[in-house]
Amino acid sequence: MFKTPPHFSSLAEALVSLFGSSVAIAHTDRLSGGDINKAYGLTLTTGHKIFMKANAKENAPFFTSEALALSAIDSTKTIKTPGILCTGTDPGEDAGYSFLFLDFIEPSRKIKNYWETFGHELAALHNAETEKFTGGTKFGFLQDNFIGERKQENHNSDSWTAFFRDSRLSPQFKAADSYFEESDRKKITKLLDHLDEFLVEPESPSLLHGDLWNGNAMCGSDGKAWLIDPASYVGHREADLAMTELFGGFPEDFYQAYKEANSLETGYEERRDLYNLYHLLNHLNMFGSGYLNAVKSILEEYTE
Repeated sequence: MFKTPPHFSSLAEALVSLFGSSVAIAHTDRLSGGDINKAYGLTLTTGHKIFMKANAKENAPFFTSEALALSAIDSTKTIKTPGILCTGTDPGEDAGYSFLFLDFIEPSRKIKNYWETFGHELAALHNAETEKFTGGTKFGFLQDNFIGERKQENHNSDSWTAFFRDSRLSPQFKAADSYFEESDRKKITKLLDHLDEFLVEPESPSLLHGDLWNGNAMCGSDGKAWLIDPASYVGHREADLAMTELFGGFPEDFYQAYKEANSLETGYEERRDLYNLYHLLNHLNMFGSGYLNAVKSILEEYTE
């Protein structure tokens, strides 16, 4: 069943509700990784371990939206995610903080066919029913969420092309406007006006991870790939697959297994850079001009 995880108004309230009044935090380990949130391993007095992300109190939507996306993926029963315990805020000693509790995933060795299994399970996720995630339309999501630290709009639409233009490319181009010259802006307008000449409507919508690069898949306790840090929405499965190829790619065994379950529509390779333009624009807006040449190169590719 797809449900929203519980939200608590303090860390103490969360611990009591989840584990009982006699349970406390016995030990806290600061964990590495992640540019946006702080991460901790909490060992309770029962010996139970939980994973906690923390951020400023005003950034609680980072965690409520992540928990909703994890819950959506989990509800499909196709590929694993860490168990979601709760979200919350705590008044703290100063300005307070927000937090997300997940099951702690102990390190495990990958199964022999790790990448093939990952490919098959991602294909199963993309084939799952999506109606409950959009409120009645084909594309979008139940709420806006985040791609990295930036807001990701998820306005519901019955057109994939319109969704990708209005909720993906247009907001990023608008945010990055100061990087562009007038000649670039003309190309941007041309691309957005003619997007239907490049994109195709999917045979059926898919629930996507939304930010699927190598760092957002981990080996779970069963030795298989588990998805973490989603920016989920319902869209064209090609967008997820394109993202896996942006920063180094996955092994070929993954792609072959995926294609066994979901054959790619003709022309995917010609659309791949257009999907990844969204992520490169987002990196441009988060990290600066180091991504500008890549953005301009793709813009030129589709407007020459």
